[in-house]
Order: sequence, then C-alpha cells, then structure tokens
Amino acid sequence: MPPHMNDIMRLCCEISAHDQIKVAVKNSTKGAMVAGGTAFLGGMLCGPPGIAVGGAVGGLLGSWLTSGQFRPLPEILMELPQNQQQKLYTDIVAVLGSLDWTDVAQLLALVMGNATLQQQVTAALLNYVTKELRADVRYQD
Repeated sequence: MPPHMNDIMRLCCEISAHDQIKVAVKNSTKGAMVAGGTAFLGGMLCGPPGIAVGGAVGGLLGSWLTSGQFRPLPEILMELPQNQQQKLYTDIVAVLGSLDWTDVAQLLALVMGNATLQQQVTAALLNYVTKELRADVRYQD
C-alpha cells in the first residue's frame, strides 16, 4: 500500500476506535445458500409443496444465521481487500481536500484537532461502511 493510503487507513481505524463504532457486515451469500438448499431438499422430499415450505423455512433459518455479529470497525477495515481500501481512501481524501501531512501522527493531529473535519471524515467513513459494505452500524453503549 502507498504510504498515504496507510495513513488514511490508520486515521479511519483511530476515528472508529475513538467513537467505539462497531458494525455487522451482512453475509447474504450464506443466507441464500441455506434458503436455496432447504428449498431444494423440500422439493426432493415433497415435490412442489416441499419447495414452498423448504424455501420459507430456509429463508427464516438463513436470516437468523446471517444476523451478523457486531465487530469493532477497525478490525473490519484492516481486513478489507485492496480494492475496497482504495475506494475508502478515495472517499476520505475527497473530504480532506488539500490538507497536507508528512506522517500519520501529523494527519491524526490535524483531523482530531478539528471537530468539523473529524465529523466530515467520520461521516464519509460511515457512508462508505453502510453503502459499500452494506453493514449495520452501532456505537458502543
């Protein structure tokens, strides 16, 4: 990763840790597999009515299985693939505008010392998480 991208990722992790943000990323593939599998099994065992019953039961089971567990946002950010990190980087750099920094410590000081800028970065981060990752967001109580 380029140095500035590392700085931005670290900034996002620090802000989300500071605000104690947790997210649950929805795993729709697993839910779809469960729903489809039970519909198939119901069809094999009971024909067309079994497909309907199996699909309904599988949909409920799949929904229950994929009701994500909330994890700290910094943990999820560090697991993002390179292309998703690049998208987040682009979104955050757009908020930072022409802000110039030399290292991550200076970037953190600049952003955390400016309440408006911190709010804008947090908003961009949460927008990315909800739109791109389709995650549910929760603040620590």
